[in-house]
Amino acid sequence: MTTIRDVAKKAGVSVATVSRFLNGSGYVSADAAKAVTEAVEELEYELNPVARSLNTKRSSLIGLILPDITNPFFPELARAVEDVALSYGYTVILCNSDEDPKKEKNYIETLKKKYIAGFIVTSNQLDAPHYADTKLPIVALDRAINEKIPVVSSNNKEGAVLGTNALLERGCRNILFLRGPEALNPANDRYDGFMEAIGKSAVDYRIVTCPFHYADSQKIVERELKANPVIDGIFASSDVSAAGALKAAAILGRNVPDDLQIIGFDGIAMGEMLSPGLSTIAQDVYKMGAIATRILIKRIENKPVEETFYEIPVKLVLRGTTRSVE
Repeated sequence: MTTIRDVAKKAGVSVATVSRFLNGSGYVSADAAKAVTEAVEELEYELNPVARSLNTKRSSLIGLILPDITNPFFPELARAVEDVALSYGYTVILCNSDEDPKKEKNYIETLKKKYIAGFIVTSNQLDAPHYADTKLPIVALDRAINEKIPVVSSNNKEGAVLGTNALLERGCRNILFLRGPEALNPANDRYDGFMEAIGKSAVDYRIVTCPFHYADSQKIVERELKANPVIDGIFASSDVSAAGALKAAAILGRNVPDDLQIIGFDGIAMGEMLSPGLSTIAQDVYKMGAIATRILIKRIENKPVEETFYEIPVKLVLRGTTRSVE
């Protein structure tokens, strides 16, 4: 196996010069750089990534911490992060926190020992001090952590206004709003948007807190529809919750969309696969992940980042769970 000493001998330079050139850690003259490049190519030398990380105290690894990979929204985010990271020569390590702060902290401490270059995080906490203490580049994705950490998210409040108005325009007069967990900024923004839109109407409405989980959402909506059969519209804070609502409606024999209309929030691919297809407030999930990754790589490589808050527009996508405007 070719060693760094072989490369140095072939190039006619010192081992230290080869090391500086390969690790980008110091000055190397143009002639020396050319000689080392030619020697590396001729000898087919491959730098051991573990050895490199030991020398530079930094690897080409990015940690991606997600709260729940069973929610289809997050694998779609992960796909974007991985695609962009690979195009820049970085490898992504996926960590599923199960919305557990202790698991998040454990992942951070473990990956720091592996000389991780930086983190992209979707945290379940409004303010996570262990991220501020890492002294590594971090970007928050979908959910803000604190004002010092750049965040990429959707315009959640505006999306909720769009979704609520869509139900109102289609004749709904008794609306059930499935708000997300109160510990999550996006859920709170969607709640604010719903209240802003519903407050300008004269319709009846109910609000129930609902986790972003299919089975839980189904049970909650079954209970609400049984207790309040006049409900004719449901706005869910996530597509997964909306899918649970659609299942509950089917179990109770409620016709969607003729006597019950449903709108979700996310725009995940699963929505098109449901029957009827799910109307939703669509986030540009891929764009969110791609932008977050580019920002992180800029921070890793000490390049300027123009902004610390990126808000991606959303749009209303109408499918089979809503009627035409009356």
